[in-house]
Amino acid sequence: MASQQKREEDQPTTSPPSAGFGGMVVERYRKIREHAETYPYVWASYIVVYGGLGLWATYRWRKLRKTEDRVRALQERLRKLVETQEGSSSAKSVEKAPSSTDKTTR
Repeated sequence: MASQQKREEDQPTTSPPSAGFGGMVVERYRKIREHAETYPYVWASYIVVYGGLGLWATYRWRKLRKTEDRVRALQERLRKLVETQEGSSSAKSVEKAPSSTDKTTR
């Protein structure tokens, strides 16, 4: 019996296991909070590193979107320009066609 009491004393005291998913979340939050309070410089470095990566990724994403928008606008302008040139060249070819047939019939 004395050995059993000794074993119970050797085990670290923990809070009783909470039931369900909510209890696990609360326990995990408590552990993270204790760690953050114990090692603030580690968490500050996490914020600096991952925050910097997040800012860089956001910058690159927005730059890519702006570039894609410019390319789409240029493609639209080019498409309209080609349509107007094709329209004017087809109109000229329609005008030329009767005149060339008129010359051959004379």
